[in-house]
Amino acid sequence: MSFFCKCLEILIAILLPPLGVCLRHGCCSLEFFICLFLTILGYLPGIIYAVYVIISVDPDRYRRDYWQPINK
Repeated sequence: MSFFCKCLEILIAILLPPLGVCLRHGCCSLEFFICLFLTILGYLPGIIYAVYVIISVDPDRYRRDYWQPINK
């Protein structure tokens, strides 16, 4: 991912934290719901969590674990 895209996602996460997480991880992910809950509780915890998730959590790493077919 390019540096510009990551900076744009962080900027969106600062303005609207759940939207930034939604763009990176999807609307039905656990990260999105945690960010939404933290933003409802307080704007600053939502921003901190959103920036952390965008910078450090790789969505492709976990997506491969969930969508592997079961071979028998």
